[in-house]
Amino acid sequence: MRESTMTNRSFRVAIRRGFTLIELLLVLVILAVLAAVVIPKLAGRGEQARIAAAGQDVHGLEVALDQFEVDAGRYPTNDEGLRALVDPPANVKAWNGPYVKQVPHDPWGHEYLYRYPGTHNTRGFDLSTTGADGQEGTPDDQDNWTQH
Repeated sequence: MRESTMTNRSFRVAIRRGFTLIELLLVLVILAVLAAVVIPKLAGRGEQARIAAAGQDVHGLEVALDQFEVDAGRYPTNDEGLRALVDPPANVKAWNGPYVKQVPHDPWGHEYLYRYPGTHNTRGFDLSTTGADGQEGTPDDQDNWTQH
């Protein structure tokens, strides 16, 4: 009989130490309210990060293209494109690259657009990305001729 009393007492203590259903529901409601406040604030951050990364890529490629121009005496042709920053073109003798490890794609998976001579930068080159929509000339583009 004594063993049965100890078992019942320890069972009651274990029940008192647990959470009630109401306490668990209250915690879930608090977590849901916090998520409802925090998630919308963080939702647009991914796209902002991709836009910033594209801007940094454009700037980095500009620097690499300028280094190419200093060494080769000219910018890569449209046919050579950004690939000339990784592999030396056949007719360039003073190539001191690679100027970048690899030709990057923009954060949305598209190739960067390169034109020499540029239509916007007539004394240099145009370098841009088509942004999330993949369409050239839309507001989400990142380029080297406008201030973003």
